[in-house]
Order: sequence, then C-alpha cells, then structure tokens
Amino acid sequence: MTSPEPVDVVLIGGGIMSATLASLISQLEPDWTIEIFERLGDVAQESSNPWNNAGTGHAALCELNYMPEGKDGSVDPAKAIGINEQFQQSRQFWSHLVETGALPDPSSFINTVPHMTFVTGEHDVTYLKNRYEALKDQPLFGGIEYSDDSRRIAKWAPLLMEGRRSSVPFAATRIEAGTDVDFGALTRQLFAGAIEKGAKLRLNHEVRSLKKQKDGTWRIGYRRTVGRSPGTVDARFVFVGAGGWALKLLQKARIPEVDGYGVFPISGQFLRTDDPEVVAKHQAKVYSQAAVGAPPMSVPHLDTRVVDGKPSLLFGPYAGFSPKFLKNGSILDIVTQVRPKNLFPMLAVAKDNPGLITYLVRELLASRKAKIASLRAFMPTVDGSDWHMITAGQRAQVMKKDAKKGGVLQFGTEVIAAGDGTIAGLLGASPGASTAVPIMLDVLKTCFPRDIDGWEPELRRMIPTYGTTLNDKPELADEVLSRTASILGIAR
Repeated sequence: MTSPEPVDVVLIGGGIMSATLASLISQLEPDWTIEIFERLGDVAQESSNPWNNAGTGHAALCELNYMPEGKDGSVDPAKAIGINEQFQQSRQFWSHLVETGALPDPSSFINTVPHMTFVTGEHDVTYLKNRYEALKDQPLFGGIEYSDDSRRIAKWAPLLMEGRRSSVPFAATRIEAGTDVDFGALTRQLFAGAIEKGAKLRLNHEVRSLKKQKDGTWRIGYRRTVGRSPGTVDARFVFVGAGGWALKLLQKARIPEVDGYGVFPISGQFLRTDDPEVVAKHQAKVYSQAAVGAPPMSVPHLDTRVVDGKPSLLFGPYAGFSPKFLKNGSILDIVTQVRPKNLFPMLAVAKDNPGLITYLVRELLASRKAKIASLRAFMPTVDGSDWHMITAGQRAQVMKKDAKKGGVLQFGTEVIAAGDGTIAGLLGASPGASTAVPIMLDVLKTCFPRDIDGWEPELRRMIPTYGTTLNDKPELADEVLSRTASILGIAR
C-alpha cells in the first residue's frame, strides 16, 4: 500500500541515530510527519543494545586512540578535545529532555563511572605521562589524575593491582566524572517521546528499495518480516541509520556520493561477569593500548556496565570476523556490497593492512584459555569460572577512496548525503552513539540548509552552546558541565 501523501521524514533503522534525529525533528518541527522503519521486532537490538557495546560515554577521557603518539613522541590533544566537545552537546540535549519530562529518569540511561587508562612498560608509561601533561590544563578534562603508585591505583581500581608484580613499570590516569550510558534504554525513551509527538514506528518492516521520483520524493519499498506483505511509502527526506546496512541501502538509492565506499565488518565478543563480589571491587571503565595491528575499536578495556539498574563487568573486545554487516544480517553482505567503483579501494585496503588480517586470524584462533590470559593482564587474580562469553555488536569500518593510497580504512563515523539533501546515511562506528547529537545536527545542517537558520533559536534553547565551543572558555565550560551533571544526576 502506498501513502497518498508523502511523509516528511522516513528514518530507516531503530538505533540511537534515528532516535536522536526523530527527537530533534519532533522538537523543531512538531507538525512534520515522521515514520521509522525497523526490520526487527523491537528498537535498539543491534549496536545500540547495551550488551552490544561498551556503553562508554565517549568523551576521550580514557581512550588512547584519540591521542596517538607522534613519531617524535609528542601527543596532540586536539582530537580528544573535539570528541569531548561533541559529547557535551549530547549531554546538553539529554539534559533539556530531562527538564521537559521527555526523559523522566536519567539514572535509567546514564550513571557515573570513573574513566581510567592503565598501561604497562616504560614506553607506554612515558606516553601516558605525556598525555596527562597535555590534558591536565584543558577545561574539559578538569580533575584528571595521574599515578604510578600501586597503592593509589589500588584505591581507584583494586582488581588492577591485586596480585600484580611490581617488576614491570605501570601507570594510570583517572577522571572521576566519567559516565556509563545504556544506549538501549536511551534509544527506547527517545523514540517513545517522538511517538508521543506523532511519529509512527513500523517494527518488523524491512526496507527493500529506495527510488527517487520525478517530483523529488523517495519511494521506499518495504516488506513485513512477519507475513511478508509488501508495501511502499513516499517521503520528502530519508535518513538511513541502519548500521552496516546503511551502505547497502545507499547503494540501492544510487546516489553518486556513495561511490567508492565499502565497509569492513568486524565482529567481537566480551567476557562478562555478574558475580556481585567481583563487580563490587571494580567501579571504573579502564582502557589500555590496542594490540599491534588491531583496529582502534579493539582497544582492550575492563568496564563497569549498568544495564536495567544492575552492574556487571565486561572485558574485551575479542575481535572476530563475520561477513554480516549486522548481527542479524546476511552472510552475503560482504560480497553484495562490491561495485566497480569500490572494488579497487577495498583491494587497496586489504593490501595496505596485513597487520589487521594477522590480528583477526590470531583472535579467531585464540582459545578460551588465551582470552582469560589477556584478561589476566588487567586483572591478575581473575578466576575464569566467574566469567562467560557474550557476542558483541557487529561493527562496519569504513573503506573509502584515497588519492595517494587508492583506498584507506577509516576510523570513526561519516555522514553520506545526496547533493540535493533529500537522503543521507551514516557509515562507521565509534564514537558514534556518544556523539549522536552533533552528528545528527550535521545531518540537519547539510540536508535542511533553508531551515537551519530558522531553527537556531530553538536549537540554542535545547543546546545552549550550539554553534560555539567550551574548552576555550573555562568559565562557560565549568558552568555547562556543572549544570548538565546536576540535571542528569552524575558527578561533575
């Protein structure tokens, strides 16, 4: 069945990105019609599900990959500061929704969990000290602490130091005001708010085709996954927030902007424990350095998670390989993405990243005993019987054309939009969920250039620092951090 009148906005995918965009648009244009298509029976079942990600409120407080070491040993805080600035926009928007009652209980999706970095070996200890020196005077990183004293680190995270030999140098940093975010709970609540304002959610509806009409609208062909009855709907604007499947759908739309793009799927696993005695000894998210050849999203970390109000610990990720672009995808995904214009960039990526292939093979062959041994590097007294393995979400890392190398493997997220702004999609992974608000603001700026200036007063009401930065304004940074922390009920 085809809608007689085009809807204003169709969102494909029931994750945090579509939920954030639905919430923003329903606030900015309450009269616009919005329809959301999700192929599964509920929202937030892929990367936004709390057990499919680490739940770190990514503010670059502990993630070393946002501050790589230069060849001369220097560290540049610019990217880390940029990530933190983005997370502050997300915090402001969530705070606005809490104040207006759209998010009634912030503790259901965000909780204080200190963010730490822990390294061993002389080289990494030196690097971490340099990183600390580069960040300690940055307003958005206020309160960062550094220590190479075992007693002090043991107070921060006892499991890191129990049974650890002192023959190898080690060091840690900590910021007490880190956060754990249940993006599944947040996604559900954002969609609930949008639906209350009139948005329509179609669960068990899989989008099968996207075709541009002569009048500029998009005809979206779908099929019910229950009953398999087909249908179509016309839309003035389409956003594809379908994780790894976003590439496939943008290819179906035949927009030239997606030419040359491919994605490399990486699956993962975490060790998890719910043992109250073990969980009680570790209240932190502790990140370290990635293994040589490992993709940045595979940085090992020992994390406190709070899901449905109950704390657990996760350690990982252990990388694996699946040809699927989603956990509930098709084994043919990696093949069906291939096009004449992205084949060469993908082959170039394969040629230039032998370390990644070696790393993945090593991870695939690793036994449970070997995986417990890697956890033991963080937690020397680990008892393997307390931990069980869970499968994490499927990540799709972006491959794209490069003038010099032919193709590059890109860390992060990227918005692909048609030249006329009628369709856009998101490719990539981390730090996606934590920076969903600024990413969706970029979508609005790119796709609605005639409207964005008129929306600015409302955007500033929802996100007071919209259009500006905080780190170069210490007093404003302190005011905003204190205000959002108070509203969200988290540490400053």
